[in-house]
Parts: sequence; structure tokens; C-alpha cells
Amino acid sequence: MTKERSDATPRAWQRMLSGRRLNLLDPSPLDVEISDIAHGLARVARWNGQTIGDHAFSVAEHSMVVEDIALTLKPDLSPDWRLAVLLHDAPEYVIGDMISPFKAVMGGAYKAVEARLQAAIHLRFGLPADIPQTIKKLAKRADLICAYFEAIELAGFDENEAAKIFGKPRAFQEHLGPGHRLKLTPLTTADAQRLFLKRFVEIEDLRASSKNTCRKTA
Repeated sequence: MTKERSDATPRAWQRMLSGRRLNLLDPSPLDVEISDIAHGLARVARWNGQTIGDHAFSVAEHSMVVEDIALTLKPDLSPDWRLAVLLHDAPEYVIGDMISPFKAVMGGAYKAVEARLQAAIHLRFGLPADIPQTIKKLAKRADLICAYFEAIELAGFDENEAAKIFGKPRAFQEHLGPGHRLKLTPLTTADAQRLFLKRFVEIEDLRASSKNTCRKTA
């Protein structure tokens, strides 16, 4: 009988439904497919699934809402940066949506894996591996606004508790109008996946159109 080696290197890749094998520790942009991202994010629940409704509030739906908020905050946001915002949580299609308290416990190791995946995803879709700080800050601001409304609409937080954790989105609230909230309705997995892909295609079409316009005026 052959004894298995105890020092064998652990498998670091995951087989995706597209057929790609994505190395989580050293990801290649060539192994990133939007179909895999949409499929995965539509099946990853925000808040560890602790939300009201018949369906989990998925990271795919969250990503679309964050992109909507970013565009509201900055109406002239270019298609490239709209895509970057849409993909701000894309690494979670393979590493899941770890809640903030656990991320803090995990520390640098988790962040390093997440950063490498994010860079590979950006490069796959023609974005800089490291996007500008202004866009990171915009995405983070939109993400916190979305988290605030998710907390009070879906996750059982009261407004004061949510405001302490995520900050009260006063400027965005002014856009909604007095007494209004951002209404969030958890989608089915199929709808979240379909609409995420649709949003991606819409932004890609805008990117292509923008580049064609630049070529004609050059």
C-alpha cells in the first residue's frame, strides 16, 4: 500500500462551470469569466443570509445597487469606472462574502487573496489592476450607503444602529427626498444572475461606444 505524502501541496485552484481552473493564490486574468462571476455572486448571500424575504439578498444584486448609487453620486462617471464599481465585490464569486467582523479577525491573509483576485478581474476586463483612489473611495462610499439601507430594510437594524456602523447617508437621503428610503427587494437567484449579466453587457456596450467615439475624433 502506498502511503500518501503528508507534505503534499494543497490544491489552490477551483474548477469553474465555464471549465476554467482559477488559482486562488495566483489568479490569472485568462481564467476569469463574467459568466462565472455572475453565477457565483448570484448565489452568495449578503449578511450571511440573515435577511428578510423568500430569497437571500445576493452580492450580485448588491453590486448593481452600489453601481446605481455611485452613478447617482457622480452622474458623469465614465463607463470604465462604472464597470469597476459593478465589480467591486467580484472576488466574492470564489471566496464568498465574509462579514466584516470575521474579515477583521482574518486580517492580512484574506485581504491579500482578495486583492490578487480583484487585480486579475480588473485586468481581464481591460481595467487597471489597481484603480484610482478616487474611484475606490466612490465605490466604498456607495457600498456603505447600500449597506446602511440593507441593514434597515432587510437585516433588522434600526436606523440609529445602522448609522453608527455605516454612517448616515445624508446627501444621498436628500436625493431620495424626506421620509423616503432606498427600497430593496431580494431577487431570485436566476433573476440576480440574469440582471447582473445584463448590466455588465450594457456597460460594456457603453465602453465600446465611448472608445469608438474617441477614435473618430482623434
